[in-house]
Amino acid sequence: MDSENRQADEAMVQAGGEEKPLGTGLAAEFDPSAMPPPGGRGPSWIFLGPEGLRAGWSVLLFVVLMGLFAFLIGSVLAAAHLIGHKPAFTPRFMFFNELDQLVALVAAASIMAFIERRRLWDYNLAGARRTRHFFSGLVVGFAALSLLVGEMAAGHWLHFNGVALSGIEVLRWGAFWGLLFLMVGCVEEGTFRCYLQSTLTRGLNFWWALGILTVACGLTAMRVKGEGVWGAYAIVLIGLLPCFLLHQKAARHSGFWQAAWVTSALFGLAHTGNGGENWIGIFAAGAIGFVFCVSIRVTGSAWWAIGTHAGWDWAETYFYGTPDSGLVAKGHLLNTAPVGNALWSGGSDGPEGSLLILGILVLLLVWLLAVYGRSRDAAA
Repeated sequence: MDSENRQADEAMVQAGGEEKPLGTGLAAEFDPSAMPPPGGRGPSWIFLGPEGLRAGWSVLLFVVLMGLFAFLIGSVLAAAHLIGHKPAFTPRFMFFNELDQLVALVAAASIMAFIERRRLWDYNLAGARRTRHFFSGLVVGFAALSLLVGEMAAGHWLHFNGVALSGIEVLRWGAFWGLLFLMVGCVEEGTFRCYLQSTLTRGLNFWWALGILTVACGLTAMRVKGEGVWGAYAIVLIGLLPCFLLHQKAARHSGFWQAAWVTSALFGLAHTGNGGENWIGIFAAGAIGFVFCVSIRVTGSAWWAIGTHAGWDWAETYFYGTPDSGLVAKGHLLNTAPVGNALWSGGSDGPEGSLLILGILVLLLVWLLAVYGRSRDAAA
């Protein structure tokens, strides 16, 4: 009898405070649709991950939104005759074109922040001492370009031909180009080092990074001809082995460096559309992109990169009046001209196309690590 009672007791389960026979209560309550699919993956797994919308879909949606906003705003500006339908290196076109890109960037990023339940500042803009880093970057950018120009002048690869502006024009054009290149820094760093770098960091491994760059290089090869594009290919090849080793070791911050590889190479590839760029200039664009990624790691935000970008471009285009991708801007302060071998003078590309720029980029990287490498800004 005791044995039979024990068997009966074992055939009962507790459910909602009531005892129910095994095979009746549970069977009646069992709902196959409530069970997780094999491996815990359902249709939503394709789109959603542990941190919400998967990084790949986020990037794709961001690019589509930014392109759509840029097209709509550009169409309005063109209808108002503020810009032409073809690109032109004029102050008016450049100002409204950058304004178009900046508004499109902020609008697209704002929508993505809403979808991802984040803030705009979460895209590498929320670090400590932001104002300090930004103004430090402005000074460093101007100083780095000045050092490059000084080396070229000392080697007789750059010739100064006097001052081009006087009086109030100095301040007027200086302020205009300052505002313009602040927008350029915000647009390019906001796109590559803020949204893309931040988003790709949370969802990128080596194989996805390699796939993205393979497709990007293939599309560029079909669209762009000439030797300049090899500068971007070199960035891809240089990052290949280090990123693979980080992936193999499952390094703690591997995702950040995989993203840095991708955004830096894409930044270089984006410059292949500039007609006056040589391979050194394209390579330098990708390399400075990597330096800017390092600045995010050691300062905790992209503000130093934004300031450096703006200060460099302002010094190059306005202050020294050197060519930028083959074009010399109206309203520059000094008259300069490249002289001699284009390998050292940069030729039509300007200082960014000179081999001397590689040393400047190394100095920038060393300066970053020396000044910020032991700081607590990134951790904060």
